[in-house]
Amino acid sequence: MFWLFRGAALINGLALLVVVFFLVKNGWKAINWTFLTQPPIDSMTRGGILPCIVGTLCLSVGAIVIALPIGVASAIYLHEYAKPGRAMRIIRLGINNLAGVPSVVFGLFGLAFFVVYLKMGVSILAGSLTLAALTLPVIIGSAEEALKAVPQTYREASLGLGATKWQTISKVVLPAALPGILTGAILGLSRAAGETAPIMFTAAVFFTPSMPSSVFDEIMALPYHIYVLATAGTEIEQTRPLQYGTALVLITLVLGLNLVAIIYRARLQRKR
Repeated sequence: MFWLFRGAALINGLALLVVVFFLVKNGWKAINWTFLTQPPIDSMTRGGILPCIVGTLCLSVGAIVIALPIGVASAIYLHEYAKPGRAMRIIRLGINNLAGVPSVVFGLFGLAFFVVYLKMGVSILAGSLTLAALTLPVIIGSAEEALKAVPQTYREASLGLGATKWQTISKVVLPAALPGILTGAILGLSRAAGETAPIMFTAAVFFTPSMPSSVFDEIMALPYHIYVLATAGTEIEQTRPLQYGTALVLITLVLGLNLVAIIYRARLQRKR
């Protein structure tokens, strides 16, 4: 049975290497200083992708800042405070089903609720809230698993020394579960950075000449920029190198964000 798991992991690793090799081979020629530091020009057939990089960072970080505290608080309630029963089973079933909802449905929900009903307009805030809703099931699930992995003896020892339940959770359980919680945050961050459907209705625009100055501004984003260049651009074949270059930058950005989170998680583990 072990060979089956190893084979599956090998196939996934090879698939990732093939994708990265394909993007590097076709996209590295487009990447230079101008490409990374200038906005698009000439109907986006030349110039750079700086507004798209800034927009993707704003949406990804905004989504995690919103989703992480809500997700961790939900996991603490579900694991530490809530009593097993029908209500708990319904809540967990809802979270599991929410994780399987297509991303375009989240985009339509964000359009109807945040953009139209709450009158946020197409903005960074509406896009970040939509992406936060998208990543919330992943963060809740990983945070709850991290809390389950903390030995029960930790809680018993803390309570035995006279600490309250909240002091036990905040001072003992959460620090021990933090690496696992950060793993969920990394997965959520990766998904938020690469999603196109949720932001195309709530945050991203075809082109904007200025950088965002507030959370209520509309922005460009790397996934939507690739989609526009590949499907709706005025010169689709002419911009093919730019499409590969933008995809390579997006992959590099996601890996960079993950690397920062992994290094931070490793430092926390060394301090324990």
